[in-house]
Amino acid sequence: MVKYLFLFFVSIAPLGLWAQTTTVTGAVYDFDNKSFPMQDVLVRNLDSKKTIKTKAAGQFSLPAKVGDLIEFSHPGYHTDTLYLIDLKPKMVYLPVKSTDLKGVEITSTKVNPSVMVDGTGRPIKRVMTDGLEGKKNTDRAGGVVLNLGYGKMKRDREKVRFLEERDAFETEIRDNFNEKTITDLVKLDAQELKDFMVMYRPNVALVMSERPFNYRYYIAKAYNSWKKLPADQRRLPPMPKL
Repeated sequence: MVKYLFLFFVSIAPLGLWAQTTTVTGAVYDFDNKSFPMQDVLVRNLDSKKTIKTKAAGQFSLPAKVGDLIEFSHPGYHTDTLYLIDLKPKMVYLPVKSTDLKGVEITSTKVNPSVMVDGTGRPIKRVMTDGLEGKKNTDRAGGVVLNLGYGKMKRDREKVRFLEERDAFETEIRDNFNEKTITDLVKLDAQELKDFMVMYRPNVALVMSERPFNYRYYIAKAYNSWKKLPADQRRLPPMPKL
């Protein structure tokens, strides 16, 4: 009987270990063309240091747990990060980083007035070969100036500038609102620390509105607010079953 019980526990042990293993899954797409899946995007768990690359359909599956920070990077695209508040499948959209123009749009044409006068500023007269000798060159032939689609170019530059600025603020937040900086100021650890970080992580808009942003003061103020919450509200809701 003891022998059979031993074999039974040995056989179910891998199942127990498998059940404890958690992963985050999802897919990565191009931000501008959301139907275009991105292959070979590097997906990295910044906490466990585990990495994987997306497959042909953009999908990924990476060992992770709630509270981990996941980074997505690909040459020519902005790097994005995702703080896991749950392990539901994720849809990630990476914006292009390059500022190269994809094409030039000609919206209109006009005559350059400088081609209708000579070096002294006098109007250029017709030459004999065109059959209109002596008449002023006042028609609309020649001297075409292209009016390029500068409005779209300007919007593209503004979009790139905004994304780069947002990335800079996200990096600043990660450098100043993390487990080390928080535990240096307040007495939090384990799951309480992770819940606090998710609930009170400052967003980019808040950090931009107060320059320079005082992270130590913000953490202390958030901690006082957290202590006033009932015990059941200091925890994140349980993770839904997938």
